[in-house]
Amino acid sequence: MDVLVAGGNGFIGTNLVEELCDRGHAVTVLARNPNATNLPETVETVSGDITAYESIESALESHDAVVNLVALSPLFKPKGGNKMHDEIHRHGTENLVRAAEESGVERFVQMSALGADPNGATAYIRAKGQAETHVRESDLEWVLIRPSVVFGEGGEFVSFTKKLAPPFLTPLPGGGKTRFQPIWVGDLVAMLADSLEANEHIGQTYELGGPAVLTLADVAELAHRADGRSVTVLPVPMGLAGVGLSVAGKVPGFPMGADQYRSLKFDNTTTDNAVSAFGLEESELTSLASYLGLE
Repeated sequence: MDVLVAGGNGFIGTNLVEELCDRGHAVTVLARNPNATNLPETVETVSGDITAYESIESALESHDAVVNLVALSPLFKPKGGNKMHDEIHRHGTENLVRAAEESGVERFVQMSALGADPNGATAYIRAKGQAETHVRESDLEWVLIRPSVVFGEGGEFVSFTKKLAPPFLTPLPGGGKTRFQPIWVGDLVAMLADSLEANEHIGQTYELGGPAVLTLADVAELAHRADGRSVTVLPVPMGLAGVGLSVAGKVPGFPMGADQYRSLKFDNTTTDNAVSAFGLEESELTSLASYLGLE
């Protein structure tokens, strides 16, 4: 199968490209500034920006499938403001779907997010939900993947948590009780590759998470324990944290803002973990504690 991976230069993308190559697929990476040095030598690269249709309209020709991994991190305030979520996640997906339809692509796998909802509480969640609508309404054989936070070598979740919650004594909004279901990138990309290969996944939306539900405080404790440090959480009332982050978010260079505060008010966990659709049990997945060398 000839597969184009949009955003294939990123953390999840490089892992997926390696998985696809190992399975014998021909892979092309589409990125604004593709860098072949971190990709298998058999991989082709093409330059294009999914927010500019004319730059990608011919890039999808002769491909059987497309995986859209282009995304902004929900953990940080984007440069250019929250409008960038709409520009990249919604409008960019719309362009990629259009190019796929016009190029005769059959399968389209969209990396979405848990809780994606056109009427969601954050700009990230709303744009992801609107992007899903474009994919569902297309003529493509689509699959929607909604993972919880993804961890692994080169990922930002663990390092971000350590910055947000420094060791020893750390204040956290709501005491760090927001829940996550972290999934290891190696497990995720295997399921992404399966969604390309098996027809049973066409037209399905999958929520995917790891084997354990952890609070933000749990993640901070694990991350620092792996470094030989301890952490004690000092709860900060959510209302007070919201005011502080809203004000600080207006300071140039500050990485978080009101949208990131709102994201901490709801859990990032699956309603029904769909890993069984890929022949897996939660107990078979790599846990964050195991990845950090604590099990």
